[in-house]
Amino acid sequence: MKRIAIFASGSGTNAEKISEYFAKREDVEVSLIFTNNPMAGVIKKACRLQIPVVFFDKKTFYHTGKIPQILQNEGIDLIILAGFMLLVPPMLVNAFPNKMINIHPALLPKYGGKGMYGHYIHEAVIDAGDLQSGISIHFVNEHYDEGHIIFQATCDIAPTDTAADLESKIHILEHEHYPRVIDDILSKQ
Repeated sequence: MKRIAIFASGSGTNAEKISEYFAKREDVEVSLIFTNNPMAGVIKKACRLQIPVVFFDKKTFYHTGKIPQILQNEGIDLIILAGFMLLVPPMLVNAFPNKMINIHPALLPKYGGKGMYGHYIHEAVIDAGDLQSGISIHFVNEHYDEGHIIFQATCDIAPTDTAADLESKIHILEHEHYPRVIDDILSKQ
């Protein structure tokens, strides 16, 4: 059985969709959800889905080997970042080379990097007058949003779209494609 760990800092809608996608599968399991935010909405979703949650703080994440050790002890095959806001430290990236992926709510390499998340991205895309936006699923390296791109999907931007309208379109793409791309990556391992 392939075992997945999800890292999330926010509401957890992608974590929820991924967990539901694999819930009835006997060959894949979402084993753990990690969060650095004790107020994150993902916690309630994990409880409802009966997935154990691991809480950690920045000091533990950046200055100890505790997180990689837990992941290795649990036999995690793939790490999924789903609305996780911290830069992943090199020790964790190196412990799971090409076994950690992230979703970014824009078409990389544009609109990536530190501080480019959520409404900030959508506002930047709208302000730039882009006609399309989308999602980028990529491997994680030591830099924000610079890992090898695995998959992209696009959506059109209407002249009247607001950042909130674009965010809704992006969520549809995320929920449709992220679980399927994860499934495809696992099938190749």
